[in-house]
Order: sequence, then C-alpha cells, then structure tokens
Amino acid sequence: MLEDNKPNLEYKIWINELKNQVRSVQIKAAISVNSALIEFYWELGKMISEKQEFYNWGDKLIDKISLDLKEEFPEIKGFSIRNLKYIRNFHSFYNNSIIRQQLVAQIPWGHNILIFSKSKDIKEAHFYIQQTIENNWSRDILALQIKTNLFERKGKAITNFKNTLPEPFSDLAEQTLKDPYIFDFLTIATRAKEKDIENQLIQHLKKFLLELGKGFAFVAQQYRFAIAENDYSIDLLFYHIRLKCYMVIELKNTKFIPEYAGKINFYLSAIDTLLKTNEDKPTIGLLLCRDKDNIEAEFALRDLNKPIGISEFQLTEILPEEFKSSLPTIEEIENELKNKNE
Repeated sequence: MLEDNKPNLEYKIWINELKNQVRSVQIKAAISVNSALIEFYWELGKMISEKQEFYNWGDKLIDKISLDLKEEFPEIKGFSIRNLKYIRNFHSFYNNSIIRQQLVAQIPWGHNILIFSKSKDIKEAHFYIQQTIENNWSRDILALQIKTNLFERKGKAITNFKNTLPEPFSDLAEQTLKDPYIFDFLTIATRAKEKDIENQLIQHLKKFLLELGKGFAFVAQQYRFAIAENDYSIDLLFYHIRLKCYMVIELKNTKFIPEYAGKINFYLSAIDTLLKTNEDKPTIGLLLCRDKDNIEAEFALRDLNKPIGISEFQLTEILPEEFKSSLPTIEEIENELKNKNE
C-alpha cells in the first residue's frame, strides 16, 4: 500500500519519470493539440493501471499523483483526482481495441469522457465516436443523443427499402431513419390532433431537424397538390441532401393501421410525378405513429412498390385537467408519508 508520509521507492522513481515526460518539449508544445493530449492520457492511464495492479497501490496512487503533478505543474490542467480516474478508466475501457488509434484522438477529451463513461460496450462507443465526427456534434448535442439512446434507435424503423430501392442506396436510406423518434421538446395534450403536433414541430424546427438527423432540409408544411381535380395535402415535405431525394412525412397521433401505408404510397407516387427530376432518387415516405405492431407494419409494406418507413414517436404529454385535480399534491404526499412513519 502507498502511504503519503513514506513514499514507496518505486513510486518516487516512477513519478520522477512521469514529471520528466510532462516536462519534455514535445508534450509541453503539443499539450493543447487534441490528438497529442489524448495520446498522453492513454499512456498515463496505462501506467496508472499497471502500477495499481502490480504494486497493489489502490486509489491512493491517484490521490498522490494528482498532488505531485499539480504541485510540479500548476499551469497545466487535467491532473485533478477526478480527471485522473477518467484517464485510468479511458485506458481500461479501450484496452485491446483499435478504436483508440483510429477515431478517439479525433474528438475532444470531454466528448471522450461522455462516450466511454456512458457506453455499455466498444460497439456502442464506436457508434457515438463516428457520429460525433460525421455530424460535428457539440458536447451538449452528444449528451442529448446518448440520453435518448440513439445507438438503439438508428436504423430500426420498419421499412420495405430492400425491395424498393437499389443497393447500396437502400442501406443508406435504412440508416437515415430511427425508431422511435423522440420529440421531448414538445408538450402536447394526450388527444391532440396531428395538426397541433405538426405545428409545434415546425415552431421547433431546429430541434426537429436535429432529431431527424443530418441531411434533412425543410420544404413545406401541408404541401398541397391536385390529382384528377381532387385536392390533397402532405403533412411535411423535406428534401434529403445526402440521399438526394424528397421525403414525405405523415404524422398519425394514433396506432398504425395498414390503410396509412396505402395513403402515403399514393403521396409518393404524386411527388415522384410532380416534383422529382431525373437527378433525384426515388421519393421516400416516413409514417410517424404513436404506436405500431411490427408484424402488422411489415405485412402492410410487403407488396407496396414505393419506399416507406414506419416508426413510432414519443413526446411529453400534458395531463387533462380532470386528471390533474385527482392527483395528490406534494404536501399531501408528504403528510401521507409522515402519518405512516408515526
């Protein structure tokens, strides 16, 4: 065990070597460069793990390292006890993985902490690293995507893309959709009409686009067109810049029924005829429902010739007034607990 008043000889030798490494021109010159900082943290995490395991020094080692390094280098941040524990955990999480060399050094340390401390395994961490690099996420946006479990949602919509789109376009389109979509920035009554949800999504267009994902460009709300002297309107029309195609989104504040698929299939035919150019890929439809049975959704799409995805969506609901009055207040709950304890 390492003791503060009688430093182990091995520790004294090692901490001096570590100080020399930090003091070196290479580290001091590159400490602000992210890739060099991550590499330094990796090596430091490796050394801490090895010393703790070999000498059985425990967490007191980290306390001692923090004290010694902050005393020697007061101008360099990153040697707090908390950060040194992150550094050790960083090495432990990615040990024996090639992800560190390829991707981890491309994102800031704060992003890395979020990813390895919140991910269940390397596969999930790899996903969030790639998404952060690809979408240039800020730390706050990364935290939001992890909180809403994007890893489990992305590419999970029920679709017929394999039968209606060519490879590899079908795979790209599949990964564009999620299930469910999380609209927790909306506050809607339980029995709200689709139009109310639609209006709030447009009012929060920036957050809506963030949840849809990179590449969506808003075209129109309630896009109107006429076929055979009959008027129709599409809830939301987008253009996907990466996929190079129009995307029709229909909102249903109810459970999915097969009739919805036929209707959006009709809308896609109309957009392909009226708006799509030779340079555009086939128009894709996305049905957003409050609930669905996956088997029923798969059957509904099986023989349709247009590319359609079906997903659920979630939002924050407001309780009806008649239910609010029946709920206990905080004071009533506290009194109830107090009475039970007496």
